Amino acid sequence: MASTGKKKIAIIGGDGIGPSVTQEAVRLLEIYRDRARLPLELWELDLGADRFLRDGTTFPNQIQIAIQRECAAVLLGALGDPRVPGLEHARDILFGMRFGYDLYANVRPVKALSDRLVPLKDRRAKDVDIVVFRENTEGLYVGMGGQFKRGTPDEVAINEDVNTRKGVERIIRAAFEYARAHGRTKVTMADKSNALRYAGELWLRVFGEVKAQYPEIISQHLYVDALCLLMIQDPSQFQVIVTNNLFGDIITDLGAAFQGGLGMAASANLHYPASPADTPRVAMFEPVHGSAPPLTGKDVANPFAALLTAGMMLGHLGWPEEEARVEKWVTTAIDERMCTVDVGGTLGTRAAAAWVREKLAAEL
Repeated sequence: MASTGKKKIAIIGGDGIGPSVTQEAVRLLEIYRDRARLPLELWELDLGADRFLRDGTTFPNQIQIAIQRECAAVLLGALGDPRVPGLEHARDILFGMRFGYDLYANVRPVKALSDRLVPLKDRRAKDVDIVVFRENTEGLYVGMGGQFKRGTPDEVAINEDVNTRKGVERIIRAAFEYARAHGRTKVTMADKSNALRYAGELWLRVFGEVKAQYPEIISQHLYVDALCLLMIQDPSQFQVIVTNNLFGDIITDLGAAFQGGLGMAASANLHYPASPADTPRVAMFEPVHGSAPPLTGKDVANPFAALLTAGMMLGHLGWPEEEARVEKWVTTAIDERMCTVDVGGTLGTRAAAAWVREKLAAEL
């Protein structure tokens, strides 16, 4: 993977609204490449439902290897198309990167950019600034299990919840390291160890061992149902949350409601190196909204999650000031209602994204 010089970024537009919002983010990256002279190389790939329906291609091995060897990051649009009910292409692409590149940390900022987007009584944007660390390669999403006597009254369906000591420890440690590096003073771990005895006990025990190595950081353990209740009552009490794959998926969508919806939610999928000597790995960035097929081609989807995701990627690649700049202009667009209908504006997808890019480009 290129660690110096030009940063190659693979672009996969996805399905439904994915290609349209991803293209707006690509245009943002092109401004940084052409105007700010950031050393970005953009590699657009023909992958997704259209390609699968055309010739059966999902995520070819040679593409997977090329991304791993040549790219610093992947920008991925939403996946999912009703024409592919089995989601074969989506699983191969998404899990091919998450599991294939061992991107064990799904990092999801839950940050409100405007008071009017926070739906909670007596809460403001300053009260919503959480980063969730979701374990991304284990748990119930590994696909282990099966069905017995399928389609009969006696059918049995089993999904296995897989948790390893290595997997649990590294995601918990990543959360504490993030807190230490970013001046956050509290890490909360959520599990369900009172009901899921064996996996929960592993998480609780490892959390106790790891937190002892970060005495300057306040540590807290909560059952996930209690966490959801407390998040709604007062999100300001949380700074960094770490949890397993399933609970992280649920918590982060709950958190998106505090931000103005999934159209405002960005994410990163990362492999934090075990030591500074480890070779950096390709990272994958994706807005977390779905492909929303009914909205395809209507110019109504919110592009801001895609723009914020591109900003996260720039920060990861070594330009944190540009991540802050993207967030600033998205915030300004929200404040001035130069945004899509879902967050209080009247603009379409293209116009809202173009407004942000125009203001940002003028500042570069």
